[in-house]
Formats: sequence, C-alpha cells, structure tokens
Amino acid sequence: MASETKISKGYQTVVPAKLRDAHNISPGDKLVWEEEKGEIKVRVRKKKTLEDIIGIVSGKEKTDAVVLKKKVQRGEL
Repeated sequence: MASETKISKGYQTVVPAKLRDAHNISPGDKLVWEEEKGEIKVRVRKKKTLEDIIGIVSGKEKTDAVVLKKKVQRGEL
C-alpha cells in the first residue's frame, strides 16, 4: 500500500487515513524513524495504558521504578 504526504513548513506531516485505520494508530502513539542502509523506515510505538503495564512487576525481587519506566517507554516490556 503506497501513500504520499507532504511535509509542511513546520516539518509536520499527516499519517494517511488508510494507514491509521489499518494499523489502529491513534493520538498518543509515537512514530519511530529509523535509517538503515540509506533508507528511512517508520514504525508505530503504541501508547501504553495502565492495563498494559499491570502485572509486569512481581513483588518478590527488588526493582528500580526509573529503570522499569524507561524500559516500558522504549517498548522493552
């Protein structure tokens, strides 16, 4: 599925509706831009909800909330 968008003066662009609908992209989700071998790739990182993160941490081992938060933000958990 090929789509084309224009970049505005403020370097903003719009995700085409077909792609938003097909991949359930919604406000709060992030687009991750990666350059690989001279080619730009874009992937979607969904916004985490409270339901997504409940149960990630068990109470038996010591944890560091800052480290866990960073891992969740990077999509590692």
